[in-house]
Amino acid sequence: MNIFLDSDIVIEVLRSRDQAILSEWDALANTDGEILFSPITAAEIWAGARPHEYADISNFFLPLTCLPISHEVGETAGQFMRRYRKSHSLEVPDAIIAASAVVTEGRLWTLNRKHFPMPELSLY
Repeated sequence: MNIFLDSDIVIEVLRSRDQAILSEWDALANTDGEILFSPITAAEIWAGARPHEYADISNFFLPLTCLPISHEVGETAGQFMRRYRKSHSLEVPDAIIAASAVVTEGRLWTLNRKHFPMPELSLY
């Protein structure tokens, strides 16, 4: 099973304050699945980073796989925007993250489940 990370999970793992999330993170290390992230997630994390956090952030992302934003991801994200922009205030970054998880058949790990109403999206 592939797990696709949302930015809020990355922040929680980096902060190391939520034991439930850290336990789940450790459990994922012992699975055969791949841990994926979007360039959008990386951008969101780096945008809020402070210089003393740079090394930890770099080390965090190093063993993970960044999925490029392909045409298929863009098309799927556009479909999500048409369906959920008004009803759920869906924004492009979340649409791309959701589409990336759907295209890779991964499960999205997020704390913001209400941002992701897509029935074809599997949540972790």
